[in-house]
Amino acid sequence: MAVHAVRPLTRAVPAPEQVWYASYGSNMHMDRLAAYIAGGAPPGATHAHPGCRDRRAPERSVPVELDGRLYFATESLVWTGGRGYYDPTATGRLRGRAHLVTTGQLSDIAAQEMGREPGADLDLSTVLRDGRHTLGPGRYETLVCPGTIDSIPVVTFTAPWTLRDVELRTPAAGYLRHLASGLLASGPWTRHDTAEYLSTCPGAAGTWTPDRIHALLTTTTKATPEASGPGVSEPRGARWGGWGRRGW
Repeated sequence: MAVHAVRPLTRAVPAPEQVWYASYGSNMHMDRLAAYIAGGAPPGATHAHPGCRDRRAPERSVPVELDGRLYFATESLVWTGGRGYYDPTATGRLRGRAHLVTTGQLSDIAAQEMGREPGADLDLSTVLRDGRHTLGPGRYETLVCPGTIDSIPVVTFTAPWTLRDVELRTPAAGYLRHLASGLLASGPWTRHDTAEYLSTCPGAAGTWTPDRIHALLTTTTKATPEASGPGVSEPRGARWGGWGRRGW
């Protein structure tokens, strides 16, 4: 499947019924995203998420590339290494997976990423007008709209700072493996290509070479713990048949 083009914002976008939630970290994995939408704990995790008010699977999920960079900073208590963040102002390209969800689902996913209780719709007018809206000082409390896909706005979450403003931190092997496998499940990228991409991301660059990352992907992968941070086109419900039991 080809990577979907994201067209830059050229004007304010009216309040939409649907948005593309662009995941570039753990939520590229459908089982991880299922815990945020339908409730429950992702495989290997101990923390259970309350889920969204609307527990339907995304209508579609597609690979995307956004202007900007993935970088690693702060310390993950789970992975004992740097967390993944998105800097839309940096030169480069970020790879991820965009999920077509309702505005209410995006609001509830964002609330859980921000450590808040889901249940209230976000006012997206500022981010859809300006491309950015900081809701708080927390790690994933800044909304970014890098553009649109098929005239539907794309929204993701990141930190309020840029990669130039924070000390970079090397990501752990388990976290890199998790991101790499999420990218491989998301789109047309190969193992070699994915290893090259992650090896150039600030925080990983200089420590994690393409060969070292590629070696991570050849090892047996067990259920990974819940990561810190935001995650092939399929129709709604195509891979979510187990949701009738415990929601996911």
